[in-house]
Amino acid sequence: MNLIFATILAPLAAAMLILLLRRIPEVFALSGATIGLLASLALLADTSAGVSHEIQLPGLPNLPLSLVATPLTALLSGLVAIIGGLVVVYAIGYMKRDDEKVRFFATMLLFVAAMQTLVLAGDWILLLAAWELIGLASYLLIGFWFQRPGVRSAATRAFLYTRSADLGLYIGVFILIADAGSSNITTTLNTGGGAATAAGLLLLVAAMGKSAQTPLHDWLQRAMAGPTPVSALLHSATLVAAGAILLIRTAPMLPDQVLLVIGIVGGITTLVTGLIALGESDLKRTLAASTSSQYGLMLVAVGAGVPLAALLHLLAHAFIKSSLFLGAGVFQHSRDSTAFSELHGAGRDRPWIFFGFAVAALALTGIPPLSGFFSKDAIIAAALASSYAPLFTTLVLASTLLTGAYMARSLRILWQGNTAHHNITGLAWMGAALACLVILAAILGAAFPAIEAMFSDPLPANNVAMMLGLVAAVVGLTLGWFVPAQHLLGPLRPWSQRSFAIAGGFNTWMVRPALAIARSCERLERALYNRVLALGQLGLSLGQAVRLGDERGIDGLIFSLVRGVTSLGSRARRLQSGLIHRELVITVVVTTLIFATLLISILTF
Repeated sequence: MNLIFATILAPLAAAMLILLLRRIPEVFALSGATIGLLASLALLADTSAGVSHEIQLPGLPNLPLSLVATPLTALLSGLVAIIGGLVVVYAIGYMKRDDEKVRFFATMLLFVAAMQTLVLAGDWILLLAAWELIGLASYLLIGFWFQRPGVRSAATRAFLYTRSADLGLYIGVFILIADAGSSNITTTLNTGGGAATAAGLLLLVAAMGKSAQTPLHDWLQRAMAGPTPVSALLHSATLVAAGAILLIRTAPMLPDQVLLVIGIVGGITTLVTGLIALGESDLKRTLAASTSSQYGLMLVAVGAGVPLAALLHLLAHAFIKSSLFLGAGVFQHSRDSTAFSELHGAGRDRPWIFFGFAVAALALTGIPPLSGFFSKDAIIAAALASSYAPLFTTLVLASTLLTGAYMARSLRILWQGNTAHHNITGLAWMGAALACLVILAAILGAAFPAIEAMFSDPLPANNVAMMLGLVAAVVGLTLGWFVPAQHLLGPLRPWSQRSFAIAGGFNTWMVRPALAIARSCERLERALYNRVLALGQLGLSLGQAVRLGDERGIDGLIFSLVRGVTSLGSRARRLQSGLIHRELVITVVVTTLIFATLLISILTF
């Protein structure tokens, strides 16, 4: 079997087996994730060695579907497989006491298969199909505990936000295909002029929705209503990563003016959501706001014209953020809450878990020699080398400082306080997955030179960037540990607590009008339905009347004639008795009647 097929079909087949057999879902989930992981790593090894893999599938007329493994897509596939596999391992312990493991693991593996399809898609049609599938699967995963208060609304909000922004992807893809005459992604990257500008801005809208960029950032924090493994998967290498992946793949096509807009959107997001994270009162919501902020940094790197720096930070962030979420899940099991008010001293309960969480937090901040240091250094260097260096560099350094502040605050709350040791079911599985991810988050930076060589695209080198990033990180950590968040935020604290929403924010300006339009459309549809139903009932009444007229009128007349003819025939048959004397009598009588009739007629005239 082709490695590309194995990468996608292994988790998909496991999901189907789980749904069909409804037994031992953990075994099928782990098997499917492992086979998919091995296939994706083999695919990455082949592409690194220069071996190409491509599959052509039948599609629309003159628009075939394709799956292709390039160094970029194979690297992303490996990332999805590693994160997905380790999250499945963690989920075996996390979901040990849950009664809906079948539904959970089946949906998780469907999500992984859809994401693998998205990153390996070689044409826009297949990418759109995978984009739809990850949207559906994320809705099901966020709303997994739909019986709990607020969960269904959180899932619906996430679906509505992302689906609204997806309109940009559809229109943008239509423009690219119409201009290039092909749905092949590589071919459409040669698009230029006004088509490239329009398509680039529309793709940015789609990326803003998926990657929770300002002003579409609010849904991601509310998505914390799902299980922690879901949060770890969505925030690291899958759903939220899809927006950044889209812009990284299309970066060669984007004109300078579009790159500027992308950089500004990312810069505003990284600052706004960093302030939101600093003011949060819940650990998982802090990490969610941090996710938007870090993807904002990736957009700044794309806007600065160095998508490779964005890719490196995407890789580092995937392992870092999944580690942080999985650690938060252990603390949640320990205290039955992720509210900071309940987590004081939770790190002392599980010092090894806290150690892993702290390593990931320092990596996210950008402390050497952890992976986040090297990826942020690349972004700062890209910002300094760009045409908009003062703006981009200021925003990136502010984001780095804020990252240090909110991560130090989280570490302080987790460590300071009274211990309250509780037994946690499935901790061995959870701890093993977390340990693997923390190790990868720590050492991944060593692989960056090899990745840079794969793309033959050297990053801008700047020792000043390294020093600026390190200073900003250390200052942020110091402020976050020693200064309360409310003092750091000052007059911005109320804004931070309401996610910087203006007059109700996106909910007021977009969601409520969209729902109002939907309700109006529903009322119109019901009115039309009632009119059509009334017409249908009238037609049925007319048909019933015609049927009755047919049965009792025309059919009755025909049946009466038939009965008369039949009766006459029966009576005439009696005359044919076969007796000669009767035949003679009848002949005489009839002859007499004929002569009498003729005689009367003659006399009359």
